[in-house]
Amino acid sequence: MTATDDKTIVKEYFNATGFDRWRRIYGDGDVNKVQLDIRNGHQQTVDTLLSWLKADGNLAGLTLCDAGCGVGSLSIPLAKEGAIVFASDISEKMIGEAKERAVTELPDTCNITFAVQDLETLSGRYHTVICLDVLIHYPQEKAAKMIDHLSNLAESRLLLSFAPKTFFYETLKKIGSFFPGASKATRAYLHSETEIVRILESQGWKIQRSAMTKTRFYFSRMLEATK
Repeated sequence: MTATDDKTIVKEYFNATGFDRWRRIYGDGDVNKVQLDIRNGHQQTVDTLLSWLKADGNLAGLTLCDAGCGVGSLSIPLAKEGAIVFASDISEKMIGEAKERAVTELPDTCNITFAVQDLETLSGRYHTVICLDVLIHYPQEKAAKMIDHLSNLAESRLLLSFAPKTFFYETLKKIGSFFPGASKATRAYLHSETEIVRILESQGWKIQRSAMTKTRFYFSRMLEATK
């Protein structure tokens, strides 16, 4: 199956059954134990990233691109801090939900823009480009091209998260424990941290901070690269 097929699968999934499932996970309503575990893991990743950006003390007025924003779990808190946010997602339904949440949660939405757009067609220049929990849906070759494109959009900082490729996680995936079921998600791809770092360094980036979020069903390595 080609990389193009993967993008089609992701788009169709998050505009159909996947939308309802992940809207619940990223919300605050009742979910099952597996979904709650994934919710908590994703929120830990978001909280870690927010703590990094807040610690720098310059969020107000900073231009940020949240590529693959989902329902706005990160974009909206960034806008609350005064950042100028461009948030995109391949799923029209996800963007619709994000817009509704922004209207409810933000006193003013003038500093946040939402767009239905895939990563390859993003354009512009931003101080910081962020791509959380997106690369897991794509194989290594496709992910490498995405990172290369996002790198060209970022002026000073690029933040990525991915499911790390280790013997332990590969084993979990093979026995069906990495995700709660093939029928409930797109295919999950693991990525070598060494290869991700190599790609970033080849584009002139230097790793500044890293973090690992690990729960029972959620595994995510996050890297901050700067120039």
